Amino acid sequence: MKRAGIYIQDVFCGILTENEEGFHFLYDNDYLKRSDAKALSPTMPLAEQPYEKEMMFPVFDGLIPEGWLLDIASKSWKIDPRDRMSLLMACCKDCIGDISVIPLSNE
Repeated sequence: MKRAGIYIQDVFCGILTENEEGFHFLYDNDYLKRSDAKALSPTMPLAEQPYEKEMMFPVFDGLIPEGWLLDIASKSWKIDPRDRMSLLMACCKDCIGDISVIPLSNE
């Protein structure tokens, strides 16, 4: 299982998990209580229930490099280009935009 903390404008907003069933995202309860809480995307509005999908959520998949930059990233970190979660965790700690992905220890 792979896990990553998701941040919006450097504020922790939830946890993204990949396991054998697919991808899961859950907004943090404390984040949901904030008056300035923002949704990750229009397709993932603020909600207490988890989001589940067999493939990577588009909002996160769009953060992963493409083309020649993906080639460099996958070769440098020895990550299979199809391993979207590993690429997300390796490449998106400080990417353009207001979403950051920080790897968490596996439990």
